[in-house]
Amino acid sequence: MRYYRTITLRDGRTCILRNGTDRDGQALLDIYILTHSQTDYLLSYPDEATMTAEQEAQFLKERTESANEIELLAEVDGIVVGSAGIGCLGRKDKVKHRAEFGISVDKTYWGLGIGRALTEAAIECARAAGYAQLELEAVADNKSALALYESVGFEEYGRNPRGFRSRLTGWQELVLMRLELEG
Repeated sequence: MRYYRTITLRDGRTCILRNGTDRDGQALLDIYILTHSQTDYLLSYPDEATMTAEQEAQFLKERTESANEIELLAEVDGIVVGSAGIGCLGRKDKVKHRAEFGISVDKTYWGLGIGRALTEAAIECARAAGYAQLELEAVADNKSALALYESVGFEEYGRNPRGFRSRLTGWQELVLMRLELEG
């Protein structure tokens, strides 16, 4: 999928939201490693990155060519500062209406509206792709993320008290959320 939009951040700077391309492999790997080192709320740790810059480039190429999956990048002053993606939960008839959503933003840029803009862009892309439902999991202690997701229409449908096992804090409860995209 392709996407491009320019927004103005709360501090007046411009942010470009766009689909990543094969030229962004190193930038995506770099932002992955950075964001995953800044918070304990994401799925993995920086040392668990399994893809090279070349593999990230191929992943982005495939997402750009996909009709129903995308990896969005947020760029400020020419630097990738965040990413968000939607991916099909599965290709089987019973689940192909569902997409999963993930997001991360460089902590230096928190509070500027990038997370909201990426989330809204992902929702827009999920609708355009024809999904009926967008899903995510968030650490229960991540109150700001939960508030964001609720503000754009996601609803909690369950919890997993032992969803993550953090190296730092032990068990982390996950909040399971979904957004209906069609009536």
